[in-house]
Amino acid sequence: MEKIMFIETGMGIDVHGQDITKAAVRAIKNAIHFNSMPGIRSVLPGNSLENMKVNVKLAVPCEKESLDVDTVKAALPYGQVTVEVMDGGMLTTSGIVLEDKGDKNDLMYIVVASVEVGY
Repeated sequence: MEKIMFIETGMGIDVHGQDITKAAVRAIKNAIHFNSMPGIRSVLPGNSLENMKVNVKLAVPCEKESLDVDTVKAALPYGQVTVEVMDGGMLTTSGIVLEDKGDKNDLMYIVVASVEVGY
């Protein structure tokens, strides 16, 4: 990315079901959900959203190999998306196992995201 215009951060949790992709998508949506960039087209090359680049950094506590990167990319509505995954996030107890919610154990998966937007 030549120029970063915005950096948005968020956190996502899968409380029951131990799905790292679900937690990652929630982190991304948390990062971008409260933002509007009405002037972004005016600074992008060719004034086109197709030229926007989005770099997602995800700090995940486990199961990096099971993270569905295509699902993560699909959570972003515009731009040429890249995803970087690193160690981080958190595993902590939910205090209960709910088998009807798909729990394999009592862990919550917490993912932290940074979403860089630019060109």
